[in-house]
Amino acid sequence: MASSTPPTLTTAKPYQNHHIQGIHHHHHHRRTPNGHTSLHPPPPRNPTANKPPAPTPGTVAAGTHRNPNFAPLSSSKSELAADFSGRRSTRFVSKMHFGRPKSGGSSRHSVSAEDALQQLIRRSGDDRLIETVLINFQSKLCGPDDYNFLLRELGNRNEWSMAIQCFEFAVNRERRRTEQGKLASSVISVLGRLGKVELAKKVFETAVNEGYGNTVYAYSALISAYAKSGLCDDAIKLFETMKLSGLKPNLVTYNALIDACGKGGADFKRASDIFDDMLSNGFQPDRITYNSLLAVCSGGGLWETAMNLFNEMCYRGIEPDIYTYNTLLDAASSGGHMDSAFQIMAEMTAKNIMPNEVTYSTVIRGCAKSGRLDQALSLVSEMKYANIRLDRVSYNNLLAIYASLGRFDEALNVVKEMENTGFRKDVVTYNALLDGFGKQGRYDKVKELFNRMKNERVPPNLLTYSTLISVYLKGGLYQEATEMYKEFKHEGLKADVVFYSEIIDSLCKKGFVESSALLLDDMTKKGIQPNVVTYNSIINAFGQSGEKGSSNGNKREIVRLENGDKKVNDSEDRIIKVFEQLASGNLNIGEKGRKEMICVLGVFRKMHELEIKPNVVTFSAILNACSHCSSFEEASFLLEELRLFDNQVYGVAHGLLMGHRENVWVHALSLFDEVKRMDSSTASAFYNALTDMLWHFGQKRGAQMVVLEGKRRQVWENTWSDCCLDLHLMSSGAARAMVHAWLLNICSIVYEGHELPGLLSILTGWGKHSKVVGDCALKRAIEALLGSMGSPFRVATSNIGRFISPGHMVAAWMRDSNTPKLLVLEDDRAYPQTPNLQPIIL
Repeated sequence: MASSTPPTLTTAKPYQNHHIQGIHHHHHHRRTPNGHTSLHPPPPRNPTANKPPAPTPGTVAAGTHRNPNFAPLSSSKSELAADFSGRRSTRFVSKMHFGRPKSGGSSRHSVSAEDALQQLIRRSGDDRLIETVLINFQSKLCGPDDYNFLLRELGNRNEWSMAIQCFEFAVNRERRRTEQGKLASSVISVLGRLGKVELAKKVFETAVNEGYGNTVYAYSALISAYAKSGLCDDAIKLFETMKLSGLKPNLVTYNALIDACGKGGADFKRASDIFDDMLSNGFQPDRITYNSLLAVCSGGGLWETAMNLFNEMCYRGIEPDIYTYNTLLDAASSGGHMDSAFQIMAEMTAKNIMPNEVTYSTVIRGCAKSGRLDQALSLVSEMKYANIRLDRVSYNNLLAIYASLGRFDEALNVVKEMENTGFRKDVVTYNALLDGFGKQGRYDKVKELFNRMKNERVPPNLLTYSTLISVYLKGGLYQEATEMYKEFKHEGLKADVVFYSEIIDSLCKKGFVESSALLLDDMTKKGIQPNVVTYNSIINAFGQSGEKGSSNGNKREIVRLENGDKKVNDSEDRIIKVFEQLASGNLNIGEKGRKEMICVLGVFRKMHELEIKPNVVTFSAILNACSHCSSFEEASFLLEELRLFDNQVYGVAHGLLMGHRENVWVHALSLFDEVKRMDSSTASAFYNALTDMLWHFGQKRGAQMVVLEGKRRQVWENTWSDCCLDLHLMSSGAARAMVHAWLLNICSIVYEGHELPGLLSILTGWGKHSKVVGDCALKRAIEALLGSMGSPFRVATSNIGRFISPGHMVAAWMRDSNTPKLLVLEDDRAYPQTPNLQPIIL
């Protein structure tokens, strides 16, 4: 738990105790289009198309390697299902330097152009006076160079309307087609940077129709405008039109197109194909190319791919800049690879590239997301110590951390400091506060904040309403959720995949899985395609839902909603209907058993039909569902059916469940290699789900092998020592398997004649430092396990989540001849018969 105030800066910075390992040492991996790193050797690169020029001495950054075997951008697919390890974000990630003023480079404008600029700025907002200024300076301005200077500088000041007026004045007086084309390209670039993509498109179409816009520069400028607004498909269509018109793209065109992939949320395969096309046409990538490719990786959670790109960039002799590092940091932080993020920061300072406010806010956000809140607060203190002014993003991240911890006085103090610094509360500020107070059940405060938000004329956005609806649903305030959704509709906002996914997830967490499935159908009918996050929520709910109400009640829910749909027209809203049913108390949580298994298979098949790639979270959710099957036969049959979709991933789980360890373990190790590349929370959830399923169905030796493999791969940090076993990040099955393994290790120490520490401890993560008061299933399970073995461990008086025993008492227990037998685990089934179940018809 973090201290009440941000920790003071220590002499050693958080990232200075690390050495970079993995930034330059991954050339032996092979990158696939989906961001996986294959376990097979890479194919040879095309020596003419893809080989980079040999770097001349001194061009390669110090400390980088000249290994020619860096991973190619295009190679064969991973053996595992596509996107298995990819982070499937529902929002695209913008470039780290988006919106910055465009540098002018070597300007050739005249002094008169600067005078004209000052006159124009003073007359901003008056079109008639602007025309007068332009007429007065017409004879003094030296052609297109001066007008291009005016357009660029007006764009830097967000004076887009004045820029258009200036362009129209200049282009109407210019008779040379080439110079008119340059002016058009310039104003299109300005409008694109300011997000005025429709105006940029109109300028382009006018220029083409009038005969001066059919140039590679004008096309590239509009492609770049589409990119900056995240319109990837439009950018690619324009690129194809450009080639059909006989124009050859240049490096600027390709860079803009790759940038569009990053800002438009396209997958890496699309960007990789554009990159390969660029190389085949003889263009060598530059820093902008790689920065844009890294942004694609950042948006897709492709950390391994990002590292390989960074290596390749350095090998080509291209020096990384602050934007390179910030984007690489975003890829690391978004995937939860915070140790790597600190290593990157260390390399930055070693190369004299000093972290800026974007660097810090990116890593602070990553620390907060990974639960490393003390480090996040320490970085804030470090920013202040280094005289780096906190920006709006940093302030919002900081107050979100305090709000998530329930430290609302400190969160509100951050808001005051933020306002005193000159930053007004914005929608992000309010969203963080609403989410924080909502998670703590402070519903009166949530309502007060939302009213204050509207009174201060901060317009709520899509995330505001989805947060509020989710908060009210999870709190059982169904009437409030209904009213909030109706207000959302009244404001004219359009639901997207994130909005629906949040509502579906909230309903699933309350156990209303059937209603969630109805909303899933509703969103697809409205043309909103669910993503892997949406489906994971529903599958995970099947593995966690309890039993409330009767099966008849559940059937009434389905019949009522289906019959209602037949009577209503398309204008009626299914979400409102579901919410009103919740408010009236007429919905019940559905029955479990074979019907649940059918639903899981149906959802999974639907994902397959829509080509939505399952990931490791899907796998973990399905394993949780298996653990809640009513019998071993149902669980094994479910996994057997899923092998039709992905034999390797689900084949491993099925093989371990059936007891075929010798045949399946090699494949299991390959699967564990994939999981290791993911962030720690996702990896631990996978191991927890797999071991829980195996333990639940009596395959305890298999569960122990899996959990020990997780320990070896450091899935759970600082879990094991000779005096302490920390279980607080483990599930019940994983923890019990680990207790047996740890005690066996203690037993071997005793039998080898070594003395045990004075006090041995087993921590379940439940006690005086826990966030929630009460008891937990893990603590109870470990207490029952230790008691059943007759162990001397007892609950500590000072911490109810800690089991302790003096070392000499544990040693005496271990010397009992029955103890080693109790500690050795065996599987209940080695080679069971094929389950005799009727086929499931989906």
